[in-house]
Amino acid sequence: MRSKHSTIKRADAMTLKQSIKTLWPYITKFKGRVLLALLALIGAKGATLLMPWALKEIIDSVDKSINPVLVIPALLLILYGGLRFASVFLGEVRDAVFSRVTEHAMRDIGLKVFKHLHSLELAFHLDRQTGGISRDIERGTSGLSFLMRFLMFNIVPTLFEILTVAIIFGSLFSIWFALITLLAVAIYITFTVTVTQWRNRFIREANAADNLSNTRAIDSLLNFETVKYFNNEEFEAKTYDSFLANWETARLKNRMSLLALNSGQALIIASAITALMWLGAKEVVTGALTIGELVMINAYMLQLFLPLNFLGFVYREIRRALTDLENMLGLLNKKPQVTQRPHAQHLCISKGNIAFNNVSFSYDANRPILSNISFKVKAGSKVAVVGASGAGKSSLARLLYRFYDISAGSITIDNQAIDSVTLDSLRKAIAIVPQDTVLFNTSIRENIAYGRPTASDSEIDKAIEMAHLKDFISTLAQGDKTLVGERGLKVSGGEKQRIAIARAILKQSPILIFDEATSALDSHAEQAILKAMRDVTQNHTSIVIAHRLSTIVDADNILVFKKGELVEQGTHSALLLQNGQYAQMWQLQQQED
Repeated sequence: MRSKHSTIKRADAMTLKQSIKTLWPYITKFKGRVLLALLALIGAKGATLLMPWALKEIIDSVDKSINPVLVIPALLLILYGGLRFASVFLGEVRDAVFSRVTEHAMRDIGLKVFKHLHSLELAFHLDRQTGGISRDIERGTSGLSFLMRFLMFNIVPTLFEILTVAIIFGSLFSIWFALITLLAVAIYITFTVTVTQWRNRFIREANAADNLSNTRAIDSLLNFETVKYFNNEEFEAKTYDSFLANWETARLKNRMSLLALNSGQALIIASAITALMWLGAKEVVTGALTIGELVMINAYMLQLFLPLNFLGFVYREIRRALTDLENMLGLLNKKPQVTQRPHAQHLCISKGNIAFNNVSFSYDANRPILSNISFKVKAGSKVAVVGASGAGKSSLARLLYRFYDISAGSITIDNQAIDSVTLDSLRKAIAIVPQDTVLFNTSIRENIAYGRPTASDSEIDKAIEMAHLKDFISTLAQGDKTLVGERGLKVSGGEKQRIAIARAILKQSPILIFDEATSALDSHAEQAILKAMRDVTQNHTSIVIAHRLSTIVDADNILVFKKGELVEQGTHSALLLQNGQYAQMWQLQQQED
């Protein structure tokens, strides 16, 4: 079930007018199919409207015919059966033909939103819940399908059918038949809409309670080990039952409100049909109407109110679908903050020199991260970045990738400002091994191949060898076809990092970044990763962001950051001689070891 939030429109959602404008090109893309679907709809509705007439003719023929020869009724019966079949068949044809339009629109719009999300900056994704975005897309595409089907093929045709039946009643019988029909439909719609709006709060309560109980159950199962560690199975069961009790109460309220809706609808329908049948019966007695016409009136009324039975559901779902669709399309209103210039040039790397020139940066105005930072990374060299947590080390990698734009200064690669080149060429030139490597729930080989999906098998094998993964893979029954599990939980931290290194190798970027790639590893794993890193960084410009100073003693230059400022730089031995910030950090870590 959906949560209550699914019916709440966000501030950044599109308006209905904007949504229609966005969707219209997708609807008109298949003009032929839309026309064919409309023709099938007209045929289906025509058949539906003719069925009560055919039934009238059959009854009147049987009533009038004392003669045992039943040729005319037989033909009418065949006609009636044909009309009923045509009504269903043409309806199915309509749905089948139009499904191509709907599904293609869902595909195109879903893809458009997906690509747009990837074009947005990192800050957007850090501020938004990925699960929420996923639900927006899922609900939005479902809402699109619902709206296109119900508005075009259910709501509008039903209103047309009501009007047509009223005209038939008014022309064939008396104006009272038409007035009672229209009045009953008006009362029915008003009642349904009013009660449905009243019921929405009970539905939202039930959905919210359902979500809370499911969330609690999933959370408990995901933390299965923790539950066992503390013998809290009974506590979890009682907690879950309390959520289920709230769900039970909410569902009961929802069911009772549904009783009120259905009962009211049934009373209106029964009253309308009774009134019409009373009028019709009087006309039959006087001879103004035939028994067949009386049956026709009843058949038309039943036929009208059958689709109206679902009006409460349709009304509620249309409101929800509109909100969901507008929320999804509203994502398209979000403009990327990090963009490339209209005539940006392709980044040309001849050597791989990197320069930060008086760079300042902050996530918000009240919290500066980097202040007037200047340094150079020579081509082919290994530069380490160290400092306490929150000193701004990891921000350097994000700025180099242009996940964020700097507040002041410039960053250049081979004397080309990174904000003057295309984002694609910039990010192709850099490969990173992050602190928290994220693996897809696929095989080891597929995760490595993600570094460059077009790579050959031999190139992947070479990357595996360079990352020192070959021995580990040989111990696995399925080798590099072994699945790593969700978020890579089936492999250890060290193996995960080596997969990340292999992935970075395969990318074949001239610039490498290692963002605390060994911080969470034990000594043995750390040494294995360091060896792999030393092998990989040869002939590459590399930046190593490190917490453990012992891992970067061989760096050509070490940058020491403190509270967003570059306070020292030099080789390991030179910095120790300075007896400054780096020397203090070194002594402290030596004591800890």
